[in-house]
Amino acid sequence: QVQLVESGGGPAQAGGSLRLACAVSGRTLSSYGMGWFRQAPGKERDFVARVNSMGTITYYADSVKGRFTISRDNAKNTVYLQMNSLKPEDTAVYFCAAAPRGSAYEWTTWGQGTQVTVSS
Repeated sequence: QVQLVESGGGPAQAGGSLRLACAVSGRTLSSYGMGWFRQAPGKERDFVARVNSMGTITYYADSVKGRFTISRDNAKNTVYLQMNSLKPEDTAVYFCAAAPRGSAYEWTTWGQGTQVTVSS
């Protein structure tokens, strides 16, 4: 069973940056595609970004394209989300998720989330 723990959230100013990390334990990270999602108050959980198991293919939501970068370090069993040019509308709880390799991104495991609050 894989476990995911997010960190790196907190307050930020509009235009600023944060880097989220997702520490993976229990299984080898290279066995999973990984993704980031976010949920703002009163809204549904939305897709943000994903990366394949080898870290060679990424995909982003239009709302974050060009500002956020997902990456992974399989040796450190950690996935990152670098968030630049933050906007107040990026305020949300951010979750990382794991999808078994070959599952066509079926997100089977979720972390507990980390809060990001961006002020103008």
